[in-house]
Amino acid sequence: MSNLLSKYQKPNGEGLIQHITPENAGWKYVGFDAYQLTKGQTITLESGDRELCLVLIAGKAKITTSKESFGEIGQRMDVFEKIPAYSVYVPHDDKVVVEATTKLELAVCSAPSQGNLPARLIGPDDVSVEYRGKGRNKRHVQNILPETEPADSLLVVEVYTAEGDTSSYPSHKHDTASDTETYLEETYYHRLNPAQGFCLQRVYTDERDLDETMAVYDHDVVKVPRGYHPVAMLAGYDGYYLNVMAGPIRQWKFTWEDDHSWINTADYPKED
Repeated sequence: MSNLLSKYQKPNGEGLIQHITPENAGWKYVGFDAYQLTKGQTITLESGDRELCLVLIAGKAKITTSKESFGEIGQRMDVFEKIPAYSVYVPHDDKVVVEATTKLELAVCSAPSQGNLPARLIGPDDVSVEYRGKGRNKRHVQNILPETEPADSLLVVEVYTAEGDTSSYPSHKHDTASDTETYLEETYYHRLNPAQGFCLQRVYTDERDLDETMAVYDHDVVKVPRGYHPVAMLAGYDGYYLNVMAGPIRQWKFTWEDDHSWINTADYPKED
């Protein structure tokens, strides 16, 4: 199995199903945890020298930091309702307590932080929604923590892709520091509907010194340390993924792969 694919694990005592750190991923910036909590279950998180973005994938919770209490938040009970999530930004050197008030699927995104931003609620009205692509290359995007909103390192976005469509395509990369590209590590947390489905994700470089194609199932995580990373949905199964990106510069600048950039032109979709 590819070391870029982190398979779903049954919840441990704290409800943890995914645990990606810079150390076990072999990179410097992105961390990602996912939890499945039962109603009434409580977890406590310490941010340390990192900022956190807690995303309520599905369900409701009471969230309290050392200085703020957000009460009960959440409205999306199923991720495929396609409505923006409630999220909470937590700065470094803070503590956060999450109490699940319903069954809860929670994502905890993290990256290095040295700033002085306060904890804040990111409600559905704070999330911009857009539709990208055309033909069989379309997706529904919900921007939780884009570069236009305050954070030190994190970029967080949700993407929905319909059955038979592609996304994160045409193939693009963001693995070098240049005038046209920023270095950003990235994780993809995948959900499938119906849940027994799978999608395909490839991670590869121009030189093909990295070239992995993975069958990705519900609650799996794909790590993208470098290279291109398109996703393809199979017939009958809709897809969702939560993207977490971070790097030395908090800006999303990328390069299209030349061979496939024509998908962005008027030549696609082809006429019948």
